[in-house]
Amino acid sequence: MDKQTVLSKIKELGLVSVIRGPSAELTVKMVEALVEGGVRGIEITYSTPNAEDVVSQLARYFGESIVLGMGTLTRPAQVKSALAAGANFLVSPVCEPLLVKAMTSSGAASMIGALTPTEVFFAFESGADVVKVFPGSLTGPSYIKALHGPFPQIPMMPTGGVSVDNVKDWFAAGVVAVGAGSELCPPKLAQEGNFKEITTRAKNFVQAVRDARVAS
Repeated sequence: MDKQTVLSKIKELGLVSVIRGPSAELTVKMVEALVEGGVRGIEITYSTPNAEDVVSQLARYFGESIVLGMGTLTRPAQVKSALAAGANFLVSPVCEPLLVKAMTSSGAASMIGALTPTEVFFAFESGADVVKVFPGSLTGPSYIKALHGPFPQIPMMPTGGVSVDNVKDWFAAGVVAVGAGSELCPPKLAQEGNFKEITTRAKNFVQAVRDARVAS
């Protein structure tokens, strides 16, 4: 899947599930439950055990029926290994210069983390396709709206603090997509074997994104 196709699909979906799985096996089951609920944007974080093996397995099983990425990149070397595992996009919570260079020169879609206006500008000017505003729980939708004043051209995706109840506020503020973690797919539910609840949450999130876009 080429870079522009990946970016188009992420913007079309409007939702990326950020998964920090408790184990490789449970992470795969979490993704299966999410996909059953209609979530097609999947980010497996490097804080997940055997994350690259999980991505490889998911890539083989789901193919291009999902948009699959790896997140929580903190070292340049992870760029090559994530892509080799089958990731379609790369996400980092930080905008460390060497890591940013490795991500943006890889040819893959990159989402680079930033919080302050200076970081947001640096990430975008360095080649980020989307700026991941993190943690969104510290700022809220009004912060995105404020950032779009001086930076109307920068695509932003908040992660952290995104819930079914406030999805519409994020899209009204001008985000291209939202990243949802524990509100969408809590590891505890997987550990309890409650995958039906994960599917239910997925359906609710997908519907909330659809409604938010109609409203905005």
